Amino acid sequence: MPTVTFAETNTIPAIQTTPSKSHRHHAQARRLISTRNLHTSEWLQARQQGIGASDAATAVGLNPYKSQLELWMEKTGRIIPQQLSDVEDSPMLWGTVLEPIVAEHYAKRTQSKVRRVNAILQHSKFPWMLANLDRQVIGDDNVQILECKTAGMYGAKLWRDGVPEYVQLQVQHQLAVTGQQAADVAVLLAGQELQIHRIERDDDLIERLIKLEQLFWHRVQNDTPPPVDASASSDRALRQLYPSDQGQTLEMSEDKEANQTFDALLEIREQLDNFNKLEAELKHQLQQTVGEASVATFVHGKISWKQSKESLSFDGKRLKAEQPELYARYQVSKPGSRRFLVQLN
Repeated sequence: MPTVTFAETNTIPAIQTTPSKSHRHHAQARRLISTRNLHTSEWLQARQQGIGASDAATAVGLNPYKSQLELWMEKTGRIIPQQLSDVEDSPMLWGTVLEPIVAEHYAKRTQSKVRRVNAILQHSKFPWMLANLDRQVIGDDNVQILECKTAGMYGAKLWRDGVPEYVQLQVQHQLAVTGQQAADVAVLLAGQELQIHRIERDDDLIERLIKLEQLFWHRVQNDTPPPVDASASSDRALRQLYPSDQGQTLEMSEDKEANQTFDALLEIREQLDNFNKLEAELKHQLQQTVGEASVATFVHGKISWKQSKESLSFDGKRLKAEQPELYARYQVSKPGSRRFLVQLN
């Protein structure tokens, strides 16, 4: 199983995370709100009160699909979380649909009894720590929580070495909130293989996780955005955070840090340009070598250079020239977007 690592931080003093000795259903957790028949808007409002288990990896900067900045914008009410479960054929939709099936087959395979937990749970000491459990495992002293996952053909690659770290953090967050000792992660891979992974409580990891989550939550409370990263999520969040410009020019010649960042960007762009030219030259050499062949094989792989099938395209210029009124009827207004351009003096 992959090892989860964090950047060191000494901003917050040590936190005691010793679990409760109790074997009650949710140990130390409080029931913040029942989710039975809870409307989506009410559920989203409740999630705004803290960091949920599915937010944990994002809050500490270890979610490959979502940035800290986008999560911060959600928690501060700047954007509404995208509900991909409402989008037809989205992975989250099918994850929701298949969750009961994964839970049912987990119960059959392990001979364990599981049941739903229809509530948002809250940590007894850190009220901003929230958790939704897929299922609770009943009557087994070795495991108390079941997390159900599905992964398509592409997503299954992330499970080749065990539970991905962002899922490990989600589960450790659940164990922190509930005070429980272990959870099973049941994942359906590519719709045909069910794997079950046991995750034991790691108090050292939980202590570091709480510290970093608390740093993020302080940013939410103080309305201070976290630093951006290189992800598409950060790009999307920045475009939503600053959708338009106001026309002014910032004079930043005296800002040392900003100038260092700008100079680093220029250097990286020059390197990328050189690499792109080299990549194109090597590609053209291979194309010249392949000639009219369709495929060429090498020691470490192969290349394919095949002709695509013929296709039809729409001639908008001709329609505009021959039927200008009809062309105008089907034009729609499209909002402008900001373009990031770099110019040299």
